[in-house]
Amino acid sequence: MPSAPSIIDVSHLRKVYRMGDIETVALQDISFTIRKGEFVAIMGPSGSGKSTLMHILGALDLPTSGTYILDGENVERLSEDDLADIRNRKIGFVFQAFNLLPRTTALKNVTLPMMYAGIPKPEREDTAKKFLELVGLGNRMYHTSNQISGGQQQRVAIARALALNPAIILADEPTGNIASAQAEEIMAIFQKLNSEGHTIVMITHEPDIAEHAKRIIHVRDGVIVDDSSGHKQRKAVLHHGTD
Repeated sequence: MPSAPSIIDVSHLRKVYRMGDIETVALQDISFTIRKGEFVAIMGPSGSGKSTLMHILGALDLPTSGTYILDGENVERLSEDDLADIRNRKIGFVFQAFNLLPRTTALKNVTLPMMYAGIPKPEREDTAKKFLELVGLGNRMYHTSNQISGGQQQRVAIARALALNPAIILADEPTGNIASAQAEEIMAIFQKLNSEGHTIVMITHEPDIAEHAKRIIHVRDGVIVDDSSGHKQRKAVLHHGTD
């Protein structure tokens, strides 16, 4: 059976921050490939370089040297406008802080990326409702973000990330601001999405969270020190409760 095509291909990435005569090397020589349909966790302690790597994978920053190919596009050669375009078209972001508009309904929060993309209102509302149902918030779509729990807010953020059918979902510490029971439910959603073919790249410092992925890349001092399969592949249960 042929392997899936690569969707992320990074080769010899290096990132150096300069302040005057002082250089700080955040990434030294990072190379790996992620194939379509993988669920990969990138782990590392504070200062390991994983956040810098996340910014590069998310087209939020460019490497000092090296090559980054995202879904066939050479990212490190792009202009600022092109980087913004690839973020909108190729990447669905899920952040630790949720980044939802306050006092705005879950439905409207999910429709916003589609509105900016010029999708007609009926289509974007239908799509938003579909993804809110998918993450178990069909009965909360008209609640504002300050009327729902942290775990529910993260579900809204996941639905929003899916809205434009991105090539990858990039999750940065997605369980960092929620209780452990809610974190398990968020990971169950990610596992379900991955089982349906979505490519997920998750940045985390928590081993228990990383182990829900099918592959774990460990980063330390700006280099990859291990790249192995995850081992917490038990069946997580997705609840649709109010927590």
